[in-house]
Amino acid sequence: MSDAGPEDDAGPRDEAGAAPFRLTRLDLTDFRNYEALSWRPAARITVIAGPNGSGKTNLLEAMSLLGPGRGLRQARVAEFPRIRPDGGTSWAVAARLCTPDLAEPLTVGTGSAPEGSGGSAERRVVRLDGAAASQAELASHIAISWITPQMDRLFGEAPSGRRRFLDRLVWALDPSHAREVAAHDAAMTRRRRLLAEGRADPAWLAGLEDGIARHAVAATAGRRALVNRLNALLAAGVVAPFPAARLTLLCPIAARLDDAPALAVEDELRAALAASRTADAASGTAALGAQRADLALADLASGRPASLASTGQQKTLLLGVVLGHAMEIAAARGFAPLLLLDEPLVHLDEEHRRALLEALLRLPAQAFLTGVDAGPFDLLRHRADFMLCMAAGLAPNPGFARSFRQESL
Repeated sequence: MSDAGPEDDAGPRDEAGAAPFRLTRLDLTDFRNYEALSWRPAARITVIAGPNGSGKTNLLEAMSLLGPGRGLRQARVAEFPRIRPDGGTSWAVAARLCTPDLAEPLTVGTGSAPEGSGGSAERRVVRLDGAAASQAELASHIAISWITPQMDRLFGEAPSGRRRFLDRLVWALDPSHAREVAAHDAAMTRRRRLLAEGRADPAWLAGLEDGIARHAVAATAGRRALVNRLNALLAAGVVAPFPAARLTLLCPIAARLDDAPALAVEDELRAALAASRTADAASGTAALGAQRADLALADLASGRPASLASTGQQKTLLLGVVLGHAMEIAAARGFAPLLLLDEPLVHLDEEHRRALLEALLRLPAQAFLTGVDAGPFDLLRHRADFMLCMAAGLAPNPGFARSFRQESL
């Protein structure tokens, strides 16, 4: 079951005839609890309501896989196929998007490797307009940001989650960042394997460490630039009444970039990696590299760290960062990222619930919001599409009916 929406697959245009960044069609095949879904979002903002387990988060996860990375759940590929009687493991997510940089709509597809291709069940295939694509190519056309309930604990858990959150923000501003991070991590994995196997050929290791140093400095520079830009924007109070946050990149490489040119920092890191081979072989990890970075967040006015704040305070800080980031991307790239907000009103007081919905009405971003009940989103009545998610299907919510012509994409 799906919402038909408008029939023009070419998508919307603004007054100048340019295409904003909009998802105009989404097709799921054997993804999570969806056997088949074909949906054409008809409004810039969509509220998806339904009981727990109906597939709301699965729908947002499918959208998140249209961009670089592992999606909003960081799930393994083997978790994506729908459980079915024949035991099959194939699955697919396909979408059509209007992007400002392309004259024609962009078709994006991701899913399991075709049968008979020899692809692993743990490998995800990505295609742009039918051709194989890399993470960096996805990032060059697509920007997606999200908030999930699991992120309410982001600043009380491991640094890896905060690092992934920061990298997603950087990807949206600098598409080449995806390539730098992937190349760094791949080289680090090969180095770790060689050290563990005792195959410490100096020339081979030196080549890997050269790549690690170059990619680590480039990735860190991207993170550092994004943090500085966001801090400047948030300090201006543009996300009020959400509190202005202060982001801090906790990273020795970033600290060195404050005082030395990039090439000098690369040389230092290269030498340090060579000197740490014995210790890294014994520990099975690397003490140096971009993978050691962490992100701290604090309330700018009070200085209170997010790690010491209540769940509600952390939520308002994170939402302020995401909203500010959307504004920065819109200014820098000419379009705002796709916003996926899973249960965004949970843990918010009435003032911040209203502020979030009003901010989404002002932003030029396409947004998808979920909730068990549609009632708390009533401020968006007649301004958004309200959908019911039931039994892995979508249908218009009759209590919030709106013609898509009232405020189209």
